[in-house]
Amino acid sequence: MNYLNLDKNRTKETVEQLNTLLADYHLYYQKLRNFHWNVVGENFFDLHEKFEEMYNDTLIKIDEVAERILTLRYQPVSHLSQYLKMANIEESPSETADLEMIDILLNDHGKLLTQMRKTVEFADKGGDEGTIDLLGAYIRELEKTSWMLDSWRMTKSGTHKKS
Repeated sequence: MNYLNLDKNRTKETVEQLNTLLADYHLYYQKLRNFHWNVVGENFFDLHEKFEEMYNDTLIKIDEVAERILTLRYQPVSHLSQYLKMANIEESPSETADLEMIDILLNDHGKLLTQMRKTVEFADKGGDEGTIDLLGAYIRELEKTSWMLDSWRMTKSGTHKKS
């Protein structure tokens, strides 16, 4: 690991957090697929397309997180059984109403953001700017996606008020 100039013990702590994030992203990805396949109702067209966009983006992030772990010279967790044990995110039923899907995803976004910020804290302690940079972009993107989904949900549920 000398070529990275990172402390192996601190890097190990960051990798543990990255593996938890990897588990979270896998469950989030599958939830998006589930919702994409099973969304019905008047919001079908909006959400079917949006969920596909989101799961395609998540798939890229899964690969990037795993590759970051490998760059740090550790092994990414790669078994579904481990993801289910490690993840902060839980599975959701297929029979979920369209607006409830958005509420569930926004809740998951909070969990993803918490895990990303926790990972950034560990990376910062270890001087791991590569991980900080990667996750900083993810945080910014997810915050924006959350804002947009929440605005869409408020409009659809009739709780949106203009100032």
